[in-house]
Amino acid sequence: MNDTPTRAGFAAILGAPNAGKSTLVNRLVGSKVSIVTQKVQTTRFPVKGVTMAGQAQIILVDTPGVFKPRRRLDRAMVRAAWAGAEDADIVVHLVDAKAELAAADGTAKGADRLAAEDTASIVDGLKKAGRKAILALNKIDLVRRDTLLGLSQRLFETGAYAEVFMISAKDGSGVDDLKARLAAAMPESPWLYPPDQAGDLPARLLAAEITREKVYLRLHEELPYAAAVETTAFVEAKKGAVRIEQTIYIERDSQRPIVLGKGGQTLKWIGEASRKEIGEILDRTTHLFLTVKVRENWADEREFYTGSGLDFDV
Repeated sequence: MNDTPTRAGFAAILGAPNAGKSTLVNRLVGSKVSIVTQKVQTTRFPVKGVTMAGQAQIILVDTPGVFKPRRRLDRAMVRAAWAGAEDADIVVHLVDAKAELAAADGTAKGADRLAAEDTASIVDGLKKAGRKAILALNKIDLVRRDTLLGLSQRLFETGAYAEVFMISAKDGSGVDDLKARLAAAMPESPWLYPPDQAGDLPARLLAAEITREKVYLRLHEELPYAAAVETTAFVEAKKGAVRIEQTIYIERDSQRPIVLGKGGQTLKWIGEASRKEIGEILDRTTHLFLTVKVRENWADEREFYTGSGLDFDV
């Protein structure tokens, strides 16, 4: 009989867009619970992943990226990120080391420059909250090791952090050490989820997120952040299969040919890729049917926010 007390708690993963938060959460969990694309600001609402480390259960909160908001959706995402951090037992601030080093030597451009600005904003937010976070320098596989010590020291001296870890969420370097630290920080508590559960997203919402990921993977250059995906039907079919109907919402009619592609080939690719992955995650035969509709103001409609757990009144 194991006399070690069980532990359970929440660890929020905070960071600038595209710092690698979803990749880290998926790595820690060991399976996919959050979508990952090359586009920044992909995660729109806090997604919880559940991972076990001995007798400790860590509920990882993959928050939307913290950035300078420009519209209602942006404000709701940033508020959700800070709310996830405020409610957590421990906060990990994930920083893109490559972007920070580029900003330090004046070579940062575009997304790297914005990421460094967002990091500075998060440091200020942590200090105002009076909350010490764990600093996790990510993407160390992309930079020279001798440059990391100076970056680590500079950020640590801001006073926002209690300790520093150097990791690569992509290849797993240093992730086990970070996981052990998070496990030790969890308070004594009964487990909050079954030990074999990987995440808390309802199946119909996870299915919509997977399809949205495929939309951005295929159309990351042509389509701006003007698409949403809704699962409109999720019903049992014959022989244990599931029938899923989804609508891809776009803001303008001119975007329809982009999503459809020549002869409908782009939409077909999105549907096949999404159906395959949904089927693997659900471990059952999946029939997926996609429709594309123009909904000009979907980003300003209350039902979109409430359905995703975001705050409409921002």
